[in-house]
Amino acid sequence: MLKTSILLGLLAALADIAGGLVLVRAQGVERFLRYFVALGAGFLMATAVLEMTPESIKISPELGPVLIMAGYCAMHLLEHTINAHFHFGAETHKHEFLHARRGYSVLAGLSAHALFDGVAIGSGFVLSHRLGWLIFFAIFLHKAPEGFTMASVMLASGLGRIAAFWSAVVLAGATVVGVLAIELVPNWVSLGLPVSAGVALYVGASDLVPEVNREPGIRMALVFFLGVGGFLLCRSLLPHI
Repeated sequence: MLKTSILLGLLAALADIAGGLVLVRAQGVERFLRYFVALGAGFLMATAVLEMTPESIKISPELGPVLIMAGYCAMHLLEHTINAHFHFGAETHKHEFLHARRGYSVLAGLSAHALFDGVAIGSGFVLSHRLGWLIFFAIFLHKAPEGFTMASVMLASGLGRIAAFWSAVVLAGATVVGVLAIELVPNWVSLGLPVSAGVALYVGASDLVPEVNREPGIRMALVFFLGVGGFLLCRSLLPHI
């Protein structure tokens, strides 16, 4: 029987594929995915700050903070080199034309992010089911917009709908690989959780929140706060399950 972490990793991976399919098969859903970006931003930031960071420091008091910063800096470097053209969110890039090489570079960068999504889920379940579930919820909420955005980049690169769909599948595969890596070598959790916490902080603060702030008015901010509230509610209920 598959472990809970692997099953949830597969479910998160399917959300990537679903996001890609939405762009390939459906139209007019972009604005609804924006709400998932805002909701996921709030839940992810709360999870990273209130759970992943303290747990990382607890399991590795001296090295934990360094690894958190390393994860953050690694994603920052990645998005300014390999991933130089990228906006995380429910967009179609329909007013832009990118070269095919740019599409594949964005895929490489997002695959690294997806890999650490899986590492985060696996690491959480190594430490406790409560932490594992919280991390899963945080990651799941931004998976569909992630797959949607990756597919949109591939379409804007002129690579077609088939390539757009398979790019979402690649992200899904990277997520599963991250979960399996921690399941096969649980001792890596002292490295995997802090680095993935840093990655989560970067994705939340530098990718997702700016997408929320691009929307005028207070509606998206309220959805962000709803994500934070959802995290607090889940954290209060999970010990009783």
